[in-house]
Amino acid sequence: MTPEYYMQRAIELAQSVLTATPNPRVGCVIVRDGKIVGEGCHERVGTPHAEAHALNAAGELARGATVYVTLEPCAHMGRTPPCSDALIDAGVSEVYYGVQDPNPQVSGLGLQKLRDAGVTVHGPLLEEACSALNLGFMKRMRSGLPWVRCKMAMSLDGRTAMASGESKWITGAGARADVQLMRAASCAIVTGVNTVLSDDPSLNLRLEQIPAGEAGEVQADRQPMRVVIDSSLRTPPDSRIISLPGNMLFLTGSPHAQQLARFNNSSAQIRQLSQLPGGRVNLLDAMQTLAQEYSCNEVMLEAGPTLSGAMVQAGLVDEVVIYVGARFLGSDALPLFHLPGISRMQDHIALKITDVKQIADDCRITARLTTGGSDAQR
Repeated sequence: MTPEYYMQRAIELAQSVLTATPNPRVGCVIVRDGKIVGEGCHERVGTPHAEAHALNAAGELARGATVYVTLEPCAHMGRTPPCSDALIDAGVSEVYYGVQDPNPQVSGLGLQKLRDAGVTVHGPLLEEACSALNLGFMKRMRSGLPWVRCKMAMSLDGRTAMASGESKWITGAGARADVQLMRAASCAIVTGVNTVLSDDPSLNLRLEQIPAGEAGEVQADRQPMRVVIDSSLRTPPDSRIISLPGNMLFLTGSPHAQQLARFNNSSAQIRQLSQLPGGRVNLLDAMQTLAQEYSCNEVMLEAGPTLSGAMVQAGLVDEVVIYVGARFLGSDALPLFHLPGISRMQDHIALKITDVKQIADDCRITARLTTGGSDAQR
């Protein structure tokens, strides 16, 4: 078997976990005499890393063995001991790594520690696939921003809700179950105050909607943080998004004291951020806050046309996931994104479609933004 074969197996192990937030997903395989003698993945924060699981499974067979790990072994003491030290102590002879860790506490240090101990290091190997395991972690470490995935649902005529705001349901149960898997992989779910006022959404993870065969990889006791961008704190204190279990965060501007007082008995956190002219919350500040203060790797944006459009034009959306329902809503219905100021073809916002999948009677289109936006904010 080739090194690529074993690294692909390590990638599959990492993929068996939807998220290890705020840590990256990592898979590890240990091979001796052409046979896999140990393997493992990092399952959740605070638990042993992938290398530790694989070493434990291999036991004494790790001595003189070759290790394949999707991410550079850590070199610092965190919640668990350094994996580079564990590999050295186990006596492995070679390490193939998929991608270098962008975390400044690790970047290159784990590899150098292995080399200094006489371990032969190879890599990067299948770097693009290994990086894709942790798009949010990679971006957060490199730029201080999360990977933002904007989820929308639309009709075949490109409408996302009726003029009244009614939007249940454009797509079917299969698409809504698929959304739950995306929520399960997210650190936070972000919406705007207008969506809260019109829909009173829950925006929580609902395991019962996920097909049984796919729910095994979901952490049943974890709810993504729910975040409302609300410049003047107009959200009603009895909204469902506040009352449900899990962490709740308001990102606001400078609301009046009486608005703040309405949440004195609430467990919701309130963070006041910088504002732009007109009192709108600075969206760049909002995303930096989620990444740098709340360690959010992947953020799921579930909002209406205004906030979603503003995030796109601010250059803060990395990926859009659009569910298309086979129906027409008519010319009076609301468009998918509110994107003012685009009057010439050369001003278009470019995307690259990366996946198209049919889900029951609906279709899911995934695309990545290929051009940045303006400084539009909300």
